[in-house]
Amino acid sequence: MSQLNNFDMIIFGATGDLSMRKLLPCLYQAHAAGLLHPKGRILGVSRSALDTAQFLAKVESDSKIHVKKNFTDELWNSFIQRIQYLTVDVNTPEHFGQLSELVKARTETDNVIIYLSTAPKFFAPACKNLADVGLNADNVRIVLEKPLGTDLVSSQEINTDVAQYFQENQIYRIDHYLGKESLQNVLPLRFGNVFFEQVWNKDFVKSVQITIAEQLGVEERGEFYDITGALRDMVQNHLMQMLCFVAMEKPKSLGADDVRDEKLKVVAALKPMTSADVDKNVIRAQYTDSGSLKGYLQENNVPADSRTETYVAIRAEIDTPRWAGVPFYLRTGKRLAARSAEIVLNFKEQENGLFGANPNRLVISLQPDETISLKLYVKQVGSGLDVQPAEMVLDMGKVSDDRRAEAYELLLREVIDGRLGLFNRRDELEKAWEWVMPILDNWAVSPIKPYGYAANSWGPKEAQDLLARDGNAWLEDQA
Repeated sequence: MSQLNNFDMIIFGATGDLSMRKLLPCLYQAHAAGLLHPKGRILGVSRSALDTAQFLAKVESDSKIHVKKNFTDELWNSFIQRIQYLTVDVNTPEHFGQLSELVKARTETDNVIIYLSTAPKFFAPACKNLADVGLNADNVRIVLEKPLGTDLVSSQEINTDVAQYFQENQIYRIDHYLGKESLQNVLPLRFGNVFFEQVWNKDFVKSVQITIAEQLGVEERGEFYDITGALRDMVQNHLMQMLCFVAMEKPKSLGADDVRDEKLKVVAALKPMTSADVDKNVIRAQYTDSGSLKGYLQENNVPADSRTETYVAIRAEIDTPRWAGVPFYLRTGKRLAARSAEIVLNFKEQENGLFGANPNRLVISLQPDETISLKLYVKQVGSGLDVQPAEMVLDMGKVSDDRRAEAYELLLREVIDGRLGLFNRRDELEKAWEWVMPILDNWAVSPIKPYGYAANSWGPKEAQDLLARDGNAWLEDQA
């Protein structure tokens, strides 16, 4: 094991849901596995007027319940010894002086991580006040939680604000999908296996599908969700990262900027959409009531006339020599028939004159199971040489006995170790916003209401028609 870095991790918004539900439980798991420096410290900060004992009481009641594995009282008690709390209001400069004194009192710290688990409107004042007390030195890394804007302009404004005080190599824009082992595995699958790389192109691939499906509805998040929608919440970030890993060219190395350079090229090569293209190639929809399940317009804090999409499907193309002419279908939605995140490569039919035209299919599943499934054709049992489809399945959870970290844990450890490869660079993020803006602009003025789809279904019929137009079908509709 490489030498562990001694750190201070300052979590702004420490009393909030993300901190309690994800950040602290994931830091506990790293602690329990012996992957944190024994002197590494966690500083919870928020504007709540608490002392450390009161904050730890909140951690005990609100965070410990989310530790589902590897829990022992001994490990938990040693973990919370790392935690201190300080009241810091981002709009109160004097509070940052106290924070700076607390951090600088530890001379043995290798690096300082500042996690802004707050609304983006607080990023600019927080960064300014941090810089004013010297908490933007070279050993300081700042983590920005999404959403980084609601459109291209607001994203640029946020990035510009932060860039006044921190260098690009200090900024870690987090997208938790990049922390998923199964998504990271796409690169070695492609570039570490000669038989896959040879067919990973337009000559052999008929279409690509990328799906993130959720069974839950908006629950109690109606007010937030109605100003966000599926396109902003999932497509511009998570689906775009999955797309980049599938479509990118082989990087010069596995260095952070070499990988991110290739991802940027993919986003830049996405064919831009006119308003007419949006009407033709983008489906937006809302779930409607079904049985005991509410429709979106009946959810709490959702306006009765809302046009916010809970489902989006997009037909996209990537204008590169590798992928020219291959349709990429992106979709995400709430209240769908199953929870899943998957990448599907549908290969072309290869007529060989012996066994018919039998198209192969590769499915990379990120959730709920982490599997790689290859559809093959094999001989039927009995006389003759008739063939039948069969699935060859690799369960990634059984490849190694090593503990598999949750996405947030892995990403937090990457920040502590100073590795940027699994975080978004500014140019990539803004290029993704640039690509989705014609869709948002079209919807803002379109008289067409979102289509409806029954809760617990696979989405609207129009999304099926989108693929049928090319002679394709979504995975659940394939034989």
